[in-house]
Amino acid sequence: MYKYDQYDHQMLADRVGQFRDQTRRYLDGQLSDAEFLPLRLQNGLYIQRLAPMLRVAVPYGLLASQQLRKLAYIARHYDKGYGHFTTRQNIQFNWPELEDVPEILEHLAEVEMHAIQTSGNCIRNTTTDQFAGVAADEIEDSRHYCEIIRQWSTFHPEFAFLPRKFKIAVCGTQIDQAATQVHDIGIYLTLNDAGETGFRILAGGGLGRTPVIGQQVFSFVPQVDLLTALEAILRVYNREGRRDNKYKARIKILVKELGIDAFKAKVMQEYERILGGPQTLTNEEISRCRSFFTDPDYEDLHDAPAELGAALQTNALFASWHSNNVHPHKKTGYAIVAVSMKETGVAPGDITDRQLEYLADLAEQYSFGEVRVTHHQNVVLADVAQKDLHALWHQLKQQDLAAQNQGLLTDVICCPGGDFCALANAKSIPIAESIQRQFPDQQELEDIGQMDVKISGCMNACGHHHVGNIGILGVDKKGEEFYQVSLGGSSKHDASLAKIMGPAFAQEEIPQVVAKLVSVYRDLRQEQETFIETYRRVGMEPFKEKVYAKAD
Repeated sequence: MYKYDQYDHQMLADRVGQFRDQTRRYLDGQLSDAEFLPLRLQNGLYIQRLAPMLRVAVPYGLLASQQLRKLAYIARHYDKGYGHFTTRQNIQFNWPELEDVPEILEHLAEVEMHAIQTSGNCIRNTTTDQFAGVAADEIEDSRHYCEIIRQWSTFHPEFAFLPRKFKIAVCGTQIDQAATQVHDIGIYLTLNDAGETGFRILAGGGLGRTPVIGQQVFSFVPQVDLLTALEAILRVYNREGRRDNKYKARIKILVKELGIDAFKAKVMQEYERILGGPQTLTNEEISRCRSFFTDPDYEDLHDAPAELGAALQTNALFASWHSNNVHPHKKTGYAIVAVSMKETGVAPGDITDRQLEYLADLAEQYSFGEVRVTHHQNVVLADVAQKDLHALWHQLKQQDLAAQNQGLLTDVICCPGGDFCALANAKSIPIAESIQRQFPDQQELEDIGQMDVKISGCMNACGHHHVGNIGILGVDKKGEEFYQVSLGGSSKHDASLAKIMGPAFAQEEIPQVVAKLVSVYRDLRQEQETFIETYRRVGMEPFKEKVYAKAD
């Protein structure tokens, strides 16, 4: 994990002091709402439906145990005892008092955290695969490249006021759990013919009102020219992106209107002009950032230790959890553990102050003092010895953190929706819970297998419904909440956008709609097929026919 130097600490201290003064002047009536708006957004502060909301940056999803304890302290003393993990690996607090926000920022700075550029028309938190550095199928650890991008983009004077918000994802794994292709810029680590690591870079992806999969701009960029490529793309966007209409201001609209060939030509012209400039990385700088992400002090262990085998044979619940929530690790004798935040009856992604502290203890005991936040609003303990898995599972159960549904139908991604967000057309959290309650049987869930269900309360698509195998969108119909269902989305390497199935449904109909979709899949699937594979083979019509069939 990157450790702040004296300049980083001074920068955060100055920022906290600056925002403290800005907040005081606003509360004293010296700043108008319009004047305060960009100031609070640059510090991650929104005004939601019921209260302010503070979004805290978690760079590339990585948290140390002392940071978890500080988040627990903030949740307990400045919120209502919980936080909410987002699909961009950040954490949000939904109930802070405006006058307390500078104090919260000061607390965050004590553990090298902040809320800078988590909102506003700037480069947001750079994200990556939650298995980065430990995945068995990884080309190379992506985290130090994320850190390089974070340092370059934070307070970048040229890109502080872009036409619209801007999101970058980096992926070095084969599966792609970072939704890389639906970001403004998506970066894949790749190898050239000489075996050298470089980057394939896409641009123009995004969800929201106009969902688009990013298109390739660079097939291979050498490591030292990473920031040159990013700067070239951003300069073209900053010059030519629309500022007259926020609904047409994202880079995806610019790429679509110009066409990928014309956009690429403009980027390449800028790239060649600035190539070799001051943004060029040195091998020394890449090595410096890489040095913060070295392997921990692993023990010399063996796979499948006897104590693990015995526990799997004698405890069916543990075996089920192990099957769904435990993943292969690059190091012999270790495993990656996904801790599900999707206990039925709890808003997806919500975590209490006690659970945050408990995870800090478990991280220190079992995973070298670190955790990762995932794009699925869960948490990962990345370095657990296989011999300790059974003991860890027992401890997770004590704080309701042992749900064995990671990657299954009830592991629902869900935005805060109408319960909190002022932009939402409909509630999301009750829909997620109703789907979870429709499928209470673990054996049935495991028979259904891997499935992504994603729910958004409005077209801004914070729940990523466009790339859900089943996507659910809240819509407003003459003041009433309805839900539009889409099928066939994916955010992995085989990225695809879901297609709308047909007319929207009332809230109470959604659990049965999902049940019917699942029944069609189970009737039509071939051996080992996932839901998305069956859908791509048979198409929309069988699902649509079943769902909209009139009762006899």
